[in-house]
Amino acid sequence: MSLKGHVSSLKSSPAFRWSVGVGVGIMAALGLVLLFLLTQATGNRELYERNYVLLFGLNVAVAGLLLLVISWIVLRLILRLRKGKFGSRLLVKLAAIFALVGLLPGMMIYVVSYQFVSRSIESWFDVKVEGALDAGLNLGRVTLDTLATELGNKTRAAAGQLTQTPDASAGLALERLREQLAVSDVVLWTASGQMIASAGDSRYSLKPERPPAQLLRSARNQRVATQIEGLDEVALPGAEPPGSAASLAAGSATPPRIKALALISNPNVGLLGEIRFLQVTEVLPASLVANAIAVQEANREYQERALARGGLRKMYIGTLTLSLFLAVFGAVLLAVLLGNQLARPLLVLAEGVRQVAQGDLTPKAALQGKDELGGLTRSFADMTQQLADARGAVQKSMDQVDAARANLQTILDNLTAGVMVLDLKGRIQTSNPGATRILRVPLAAYHGRSLSDIPGLQVFAQGVQAQFDAYFGENQLHDVEHWQQSFELNAAQPGAPDNAITLIARGAKMPGSECLLVFDDVSEMVSAQRAQAWGEVARRLAHEIKNPLTPIQLSAERLEMKLTGKVAEPEQILLTKSVKTIVDQVDAMKRLVNEFRDYARLPAAELKPVDLNALVNDVMQLYASENAVVPVDTELDPACPPIKADSQQIRQVIHNLLQNAQDAQEGRVDGRVLLKTEYSETSKRVRLTVRDKGTGFPEHILKRAFEPYVTTKVKGTGLGLAVVKKIADEHGARVDISNRLVDGVVQGAQVSLSFAVVT
Repeated sequence: MSLKGHVSSLKSSPAFRWSVGVGVGIMAALGLVLLFLLTQATGNRELYERNYVLLFGLNVAVAGLLLLVISWIVLRLILRLRKGKFGSRLLVKLAAIFALVGLLPGMMIYVVSYQFVSRSIESWFDVKVEGALDAGLNLGRVTLDTLATELGNKTRAAAGQLTQTPDASAGLALERLREQLAVSDVVLWTASGQMIASAGDSRYSLKPERPPAQLLRSARNQRVATQIEGLDEVALPGAEPPGSAASLAAGSATPPRIKALALISNPNVGLLGEIRFLQVTEVLPASLVANAIAVQEANREYQERALARGGLRKMYIGTLTLSLFLAVFGAVLLAVLLGNQLARPLLVLAEGVRQVAQGDLTPKAALQGKDELGGLTRSFADMTQQLADARGAVQKSMDQVDAARANLQTILDNLTAGVMVLDLKGRIQTSNPGATRILRVPLAAYHGRSLSDIPGLQVFAQGVQAQFDAYFGENQLHDVEHWQQSFELNAAQPGAPDNAITLIARGAKMPGSECLLVFDDVSEMVSAQRAQAWGEVARRLAHEIKNPLTPIQLSAERLEMKLTGKVAEPEQILLTKSVKTIVDQVDAMKRLVNEFRDYARLPAAELKPVDLNALVNDVMQLYASENAVVPVDTELDPACPPIKADSQQIRQVIHNLLQNAQDAQEGRVDGRVLLKTEYSETSKRVRLTVRDKGTGFPEHILKRAFEPYVTTKVKGTGLGLAVVKKIADEHGARVDISNRLVDGVVQGAQVSLSFAVVT
């Protein structure tokens, strides 16, 4: 983000802070309203019950809104952090610190308040009070049951007095029983629910209430049954006490009473006679009913409050949780606002540092605040201006330094060398990958050991140590800065001449007690230079020599044709011989030039899958026993897969190797050539090998066998192996050439090429 973008974002921050402040104010007001409603609800049970759902919904809404705002702020911080905006980590750290500052005390208060609220509410509902209310309810039930049992016994005894009383005189008997039992009403019923006679309140009722069928069945089975009526109507909330003037004036239901129904036994009743029941009704005492209802109402209200304590606890805990959310939100919001204030000058500094790092020393923005960070931006702007002035003063000299540095960097970038640091005793301290690549030895495994301990480098180590010894002696006398020497590695190893390495090494004394050894492998460079030189020679031969050869030949032949028959016999013989010599030599030179032209203009290889065994069999038709000067044997591995090769160029390679092998054994009776193919499963490569039984290569020829014009034959140009090497390089193949040793005696030579298989 540019400085302009930071400034625009900073300009929008007051509006953002204003909107956030308004939102926080609204949520704080909602919280205060909730607290006020909660206080009113706890003091007024009806208000609490009526507004419980509303209060709970408001709590959830405010908590959800706070959670959304906090989540939005956290999401913005995470997005800033992922985008790598400067100051994001600081904002996150400040938010975390302020959130912890608000959260930890809030959590402690929350836990303490939670325990206090839970235990306080539980203490409001004492177990002893609940036990007393239960005991009162049980006492009322027992008293009512006792009164009902006594009335039932009296009714049963009275029913025994009516067994011989006929229906016509039952009214007078019932009146005596009512006075005797001191009850409010006595009724004589039939089994079908028809009233026979009555005494008391029922006499004035036009439609007296019949006994329930269940009560009749109980009386028939148990001979007497009782029932308490009227308590449910009186016990309803807001009902007047039984027998009160308001209750009677309103014509409400009858007061609470006990009804007893007894079966009247009459042994004289025939088959057509009907069973009769005596019903006695006694009104319950008003004080007893009032006390029972009071106990029942108190127990009901107590249970309702006990059931509502869970909601009350939830409301308190919800309010506490809301307060905790408000505290955390305020802490995070404060952290964001303060973080923006702290990050603003840091963002300006970051943009300025980024521009300075890119080389832009134009005047930088500075804040006018009075704090240290504002002063830091001003100091940075002043420093940038001073740097710009200083850079302008030394620009000319810096250009010269940059030019020299560019030249040096170009040289270093194109320099491939090995570097080793040795101590005074020749132990390896450090080395670079170039040294490992050049020496073909894992030098990292030999750190701390002497260079002479590495297999194959003993001679090189002795030479390097000798050069350092001489360098230290000359340095004390003549102040010599360094020494330089060339070395040949693996040059005398039999069987692996292709591993020969030519090194140019340089040594110097480093500050302290260590020595610097720098060396480079110039083998490929020398070989490339020779190949390039021979290619250039070939091109010049083709251009400079071939063109005059045809006119020379034509001129000699025309001279012979013009002078034939015009000179004496001795001169004619000399003329014919001289012209033949000229023509033959011109043909020889043409062949030589054509060979060099073919070497210089070898076309690029077109790599395709090639069956090497089939190609060898095709070439071997030209080296059959009737055509070959020296017999050629083949050992072809049938497991050889196809290789990536150009069939025409590989055919030329096989011809060159077979021709060289036959030439090396020309005149030998036991001479034979072996052409062999072999597949290596481990390396996934196919090897082509040609062996002979000649005299092998001399040591000086073996080192340069692949260079043009290097040959041991009297005839030929020495381009055969050079062409083989060039074709092998085009194919990415490895070429090995060596003498075959048997008991230390050279028994011929062999050349092998290793090709990659088709994958």
